[in-house]
Amino acid sequence: MRLLLIEDDRQLHDSMKNQLLEQGYAVDGCYTGEDGLYLGLQYSYDLIILDRMLPEVDGITILKTIRSKKVTTPIILVTALNGLTDKITGLDSGADDYLPKPFAMEELFARIRALLRRPVSLELEEKLSYADITFYPMTRSLSTLTSHCELSKKESALLELFLRNKNQVLTRELILARIWGSDNEVSDGNIDNYISFLRRRLRTVKSHVKIITIHGIGYRMEEETHVS
Repeated sequence: MRLLLIEDDRQLHDSMKNQLLEQGYAVDGCYTGEDGLYLGLQYSYDLIILDRMLPEVDGITILKTIRSKKVTTPIILVTALNGLTDKITGLDSGADDYLPKPFAMEELFARIRALLRRPVSLELEEKLSYADITFYPMTRSLSTLTSHCELSKKESALLELFLRNKNQVLTRELILARIWGSDNEVSDGNIDNYISFLRRRLRTVKSHVKIITIHGIGYRMEEETHVS
């Protein structure tokens, strides 16, 4: 499960992130509303933990913007503003849960588990399409008109990264940072292996989409234009 943590208090942010990692979650974190809004719209997460009072873009604006883009990711709003009106505003703006500060991490863990237990409706789930493929990030389902397969977590994250950056060259450094984390020690061979796995998946569903190697730089996803 991959979570997005948007919290501007760096000490609290780092403490929360470390404890979430210890619980087995993969966590992307940021300190500003602008960065949080970008990540929330560009990448698929299982859950978002969102502070309300943020620099650049506040939490309520982030909520409304994300929901206006039809992103249905569960969002827990955490804030020191715990009046009744504040809670109503947060929930009406699109939050799934509201957790006043200060809070015990055990309560946050329980609220995360409760939200993640909710069933995902395929009709409501975000889908990404390109050329002849359709991909559902939440269920890791890849299909064409004639074939279908399920992807592993890493394959799914890699395909999503390509689909959100269609026809753009993704450097190996970017792929490493987004899929494994910039602080993880991953060999170049590991990246190559997962590119190979993903190419195999595309062949399995008989797609015309290809992942092209840009030597010395990285990779680009594109549609094969000359198909026999």
